Amino acid sequence: MLMLEKLEYYITNIHETDPITLSEQAEILCHELFVFELSHLDIENYAYNPAAAVEELGLDQELVEQLVEDYVEQVTKSVVQFELYLKKLQDSKAHQEELDYTPFRELAHKNLGVARNLRIHDAQVLLYELMKKDDLDYLLTCLEALKYCAIKLKPKRAYDTLRLMEVKSSL
Repeated sequence: MLMLEKLEYYITNIHETDPITLSEQAEILCHELFVFELSHLDIENYAYNPAAAVEELGLDQELVEQLVEDYVEQVTKSVVQFELYLKKLQDSKAHQEELDYTPFRELAHKNLGVARNLRIHDAQVLLYELMKKDDLDYLLTCLEALKYCAIKLKPKRAYDTLRLMEVKSSL
């Protein structure tokens, strides 16, 4: 279960930080992941620009910004689901059972649709990897990158969502 310990920190230690610190940590960790483990994806220098979504979708800037905030909340919550699916896959692998990636890939597909609609390129690349690859450690790395990319998009929304999840889990 060691591979999932990284994700557990994501929610359980949010009370020790603030949105600015969370954003700074996300920047550093994204950079490290994209320079080293995920360099082949060639998205290290990507920065989201909502203008593409505004122009291509014919929506106003304010609506796109709200949709991006909703996307960040969705991905932040989805990380927990992804973690549960990865744990099941890891358990199946440990017991030499057939691995069923279907729920994991369906969740990736759901999030990919939203990322495509909003023209969030780094998320599209990462979610595509989550849909297509089978290496559990690699999937965890992509998932880490996805969560940090979401935090970078809207740190305050990610922080608020994490705090709410922390409060709900403590009840």
